[in-house]
Amino acid sequence: MKYTRISINTATPAEARSRVMIIYTGGTFGMTYNESGVLIPFDFSLIKEQLPALRNLFLEITVVSFTNPVDSSNISPEHWKAIGEIIFDNYDLQDGFVVLHGTDTMAFTASAISFMLPNLAKPVIFTGAQLPISQPRSDARENLITALEITSAKLNDKPLVPEVCIYFDYQLLRGNRAKKVESMHFDAFESGNYPVLAKAGVKIDYNLAAIAPAAAGPLRLLSKFDASVSILKLFPGISPQMVEAVLNTNGVKAVIIETFGSGNAPTARWFVESLGAAINRGLILLNVSQCPGGMVEQGRYETSKVLADIGVISGGDITLEAAITKLMLLLAEYDIEGTRARIGVSLAGEMA
Repeated sequence: MKYTRISINTATPAEARSRVMIIYTGGTFGMTYNESGVLIPFDFSLIKEQLPALRNLFLEITVVSFTNPVDSSNISPEHWKAIGEIIFDNYDLQDGFVVLHGTDTMAFTASAISFMLPNLAKPVIFTGAQLPISQPRSDARENLITALEITSAKLNDKPLVPEVCIYFDYQLLRGNRAKKVESMHFDAFESGNYPVLAKAGVKIDYNLAAIAPAAAGPLRLLSKFDASVSILKLFPGISPQMVEAVLNTNGVKAVIIETFGSGNAPTARWFVESLGAAINRGLILLNVSQCPGGMVEQGRYETSKVLADIGVISGGDITLEAAITKLMLLLAEYDIEGTRARIGVSLAGEMA
């Protein structure tokens, strides 16, 4: 994958207080209109003109842009790998990273990056916008300025937020706990099962008790993904043929079952037998709730106890986005039994 790279010192002639790398992947944030009224990628060499407030942050900024920006609907594991490699290769030279990304799949990418970088001890803050930066009412300016401020924030000369996060509409969320929930308003993301890490008002109020401590040891990079994963979303009236089609998809190794409420599913004999047969064939079945908040509690009701009895794994309070990316990474690193043993264990604060 090809990149362009520019350096911007917003502190000149003063000394920069922090070094931050912006990774621009694409998305609404970086689009602007040309003279013909066509949306084109923003020229980041002009960022100080678009965002004069940058000068007040006193940062040394390096911008790495995908040469061909990607709409987030087209994001794939290859792009996750590219982002992870950029962070890993520049880790020792930067105090933190801001990733500009389209909102539609931002929670998937933030989750993937959180699993890809064991021992992360610096901020990686994802942000974007619902309106292009060129628009008068764009949320891009505030999102980027505050994301940069959070990325460069330190406590006792150490990064204040040493984890992968999403910053959007005045809230900082753990990346692998976030979901996109809104497409028409600026409050695009929420974290139903984990507290907000910070709120930006007149000042940024950090929830220090909820922020992950800096990890020890050298940063590692896991960049292989196995996409042999599928999703079975339950609904009243789902047919045996549909269930069998998902469970018998050629090459699939793991299926996430999106269940009702706290992990409940039909108890019809055909349904239970289909799941049991899939597990006996070696398929991993992970139970994730359709609800944006709450968690799977297999056995709380009879309609979920049967899942536990046949070997379906509880996903607890994990999001679908984190479950998908975690399974892909584990399947690339381990065999089926190794993945089965680790999928229910928190790797990066993604589940209780």
